[in-house]
Amino acid sequence: MSSLARLLETKDDTDTMLDEVVAAAVRLVPGTQDGSISMVTGRSRVTSRHASSVLPEVVDEIQSETGQGPCLDAVFDQQTVRVDDMSTEQRWPRFARRAHAAGARSMLSLQLYVEGDNLGALNLYSREADAFDDESEEVGLLFASHAAVAFSGAQKVDNLHRAVWTRDLIGQAKGMLMLRYDLDSQGAFRLLVQVSQHSGRKLHDVAEELVTTRKFDAFEQPVE
Repeated sequence: MSSLARLLETKDDTDTMLDEVVAAAVRLVPGTQDGSISMVTGRSRVTSRHASSVLPEVVDEIQSETGQGPCLDAVFDQQTVRVDDMSTEQRWPRFARRAHAAGARSMLSLQLYVEGDNLGALNLYSREADAFDDESEEVGLLFASHAAVAFSGAQKVDNLHRAVWTRDLIGQAKGMLMLRYDLDSQGAFRLLVQVSQHSGRKLHDVAEELVTTRKFDAFEQPVE
């Protein structure tokens, strides 16, 4: 587990890190055959990311459609939810029936994080009944705590990269406008803001379009 934590700390790309999280969970948590990181948005929509197979994607879609399932319970009500046998599961009858038909027999959901209405869980699957036991939960919880810290760190790095990218993009767009219309930095920025407000688009989207296409059609207007 210490080796896993050190490995995750070296990843500065969220997608790569999540791939490592799921692959390691399948290896390390007893009974696991498949896994995914499930993202919950709007308190009901569940989507799979970095799934180890098609099965997690199908099961998460079933949770979204039925509005019930272990992932939703894990992220909203409980830290850990275990399903021993989908064929006899009574807590979510509509979900369990369809998940069993899709090939999921056992399931273990572990809460990763909660940020406003955005939530995440580590979902682990087996095609065998009674695949997960107390040891699986203990290892899974320890694993999820490491994964949650690494995930949070990677998100902060991604946010920083996006902020720097947006700043540089706006700077490039300002430079193009300054050169074309003989404006100073403030005048070029005001022109970007005017086009953004008039078109109802975000400022960085307007800047990205200008830098990418080098077309000034939207800016052919006097600066106020």
